[in-house]
Amino acid sequence: MPALSRKTVQAGALAGALLASAVVGLVVARNAVVTKDVIYVPTPQEVVDKMLEIADVGPNDRVMDLGSGDGRIVVSAAKRGARAVGIEIDPELVAQSRANVEGAKVQSRAEIRDANIFETDLSQATVITMYLLPSLNMKLRPKLLELKPGTRIVTHAFDMQDWKPDRQQAAVGREIYLWIVPARVAGVWNLERDGQQLRLTLRQQFQDVGGTAMVGDQQVPVEAASLRGDELRFSLTIGGRPQAFRAKVEGDRLVLDPPWRATRAATARLR
Repeated sequence: MPALSRKTVQAGALAGALLASAVVGLVVARNAVVTKDVIYVPTPQEVVDKMLEIADVGPNDRVMDLGSGDGRIVVSAAKRGARAVGIEIDPELVAQSRANVEGAKVQSRAEIRDANIFETDLSQATVITMYLLPSLNMKLRPKLLELKPGTRIVTHAFDMQDWKPDRQQAAVGREIYLWIVPARVAGVWNLERDGQQLRLTLRQQFQDVGGTAMVGDQQVPVEAASLRGDELRFSLTIGGRPQAFRAKVEGDRLVLDPPWRATRAATARLR
């Protein structure tokens, strides 16, 4: 069960946290647990279940819940067959969530770590779950964008500003957001097939992709581009006819269908 804040939330920020909770319809007076300078608001089980459903969590996943509270997301993910790890810094919640893991008899697939979310290695996760304040989401965002393309990130109530979600859905009056970590495709790519050469220049803002291609001496726009994890799709007009491309991004290579040879000539910054 994710926490709205960590130990870094000082007393001066408490009023803001309470107000943010009220905005999303949380009845803090009834549901919040305040220990020292931390405010923790439980996520309803219906929302937990919908978060895991939207992220399509299954037995092949490794879920990491950042700010795991009493461990209900960890327990629920483990019940779906996933390996689940909760990261929690409050000692009382760590003890409570470990007891809940034992009570649910999912110790073989679930664990709670007493750790700081900003100092935790997230690279092994296939799914990240969070219920954190917007400022903490944004502080984590650069780290999340470094994860393996295709990693799913699902949050309750708060988004990540200009990184628009791949999916948004309401559950019992709460908003849930899903992002798929995009591969880095921005830059210049050289494509070659049967003696024909194309120079593809891609621009990228998170999962939104556009650009142009030089086909001989003619510049044509990249059309119908989409990026989901490491799967890139786009269309080019070649010889007056539109041609659709589907590619798997493998670092500085595109594995294309149809089978063009594609390598990156220059890299541009991902926003």
